[in-house]
Amino acid sequence: MKPKSLIAENIYNNIPEKLNDEFFQTLFKNKSLRIERIVSKGHNSPVNEWNDQDWDEWILLIQGRARLQIDQQEMINLKPGDHLLLPAHQRHRVDWTDPDVETIWLAIHTQENL
Repeated sequence: MKPKSLIAENIYNNIPEKLNDEFFQTLFKNKSLRIERIVSKGHNSPVNEWNDQDWDEWILLIQGRARLQIDQQEMINLKPGDHLLLPAHQRHRVDWTDPDVETIWLAIHTQENL
């Protein structure tokens, strides 16, 4: 049996021209891991609304700029190359993303039975 041809994709390609909402794309998923590309452009979390996830999330900012608010901590400014581990149940929210350029995140979620 001939192996299936592999096709390389580019993290910067196929971004919608108009981003009314943040764009989420699952790049890979199995029972304990999900890798996701998130694209923001001026998006943020609603004021006083927090993400409180049942799983760990490691994020890498690939392009753009963002500011995260971590519950009970100071704001964290992110630039390309910055990465951060958000443990399960670490309340957080996106306070700001650059409105002039797409902010591209790579998010890796880990948990059994994702």
